[in-house]
Amino acid sequence: MLTKRAILQRVFDLLYTRFAWAYDTVSRVVSFGRWQSWGKAALPYLAGTRVLELGHGPGHLLVTLESGGWVSTGIDPSPQMGRQARRRMLERGLSPRLARGRAPALPFASHSFDCVVATFPAPYIVEPETARAIHRVLRPGGRLIIVPEAELTGADPASHLLEWLFRITGQRSPSAQNRNAPPEIWEKAFAPAGFAIEVHRVPQPGSIVIVVIADRRSE
Repeated sequence: MLTKRAILQRVFDLLYTRFAWAYDTVSRVVSFGRWQSWGKAALPYLAGTRVLELGHGPGHLLVTLESGGWVSTGIDPSPQMGRQARRRMLERGLSPRLARGRAPALPFASHSFDCVVATFPAPYIVEPETARAIHRVLRPGGRLIIVPEAELTGADPASHLLEWLFRITGQRSPSAQNRNAPPEIWEKAFAPAGFAIEVHRVPQPGSIVIVVIADRRSE
């Protein structure tokens, strides 16, 4: 019998592949149109100019990065998302640097990037292999930025309903459910690989975005 988490993962996998054409619409609906704004909460924390985005999806953040002067590279296991991101960047006159692959086995040389970004990543982000791979491709002193989730804070019934759905389907971390909880999941995932961790709660209209900063210790 499939567990609730397994069913959700199957739905997400389909949305990222076979039904990738619907990804933007679904994202807008479940975030009340704030999805891209939430992802951009990572931007003020960027360090350096060479940025790798893990799980680039339809390419919205890559467009923002490249248009803003960063040298951006994206990697994603989904060929459907790769095609969307490439088309979106080419339509804007940008040069896509995209790879197909998974975070635990990044196909890049050591110390290739100043910063690695992952917005709303799947559970792969806390796997030990992922932490080691990110540590390898970051320069000493480089930075990993994760936007794992955002909380709707509106008092309207729709916001309350959506937050309730997020919680009962297991899409809220302990730190979101208890604002005073320590960032143990991030410390456990990245500190052993050589990262120093900070967790920020970034207020936006009607929401709070969680931003995790993991700085690679210099060698």
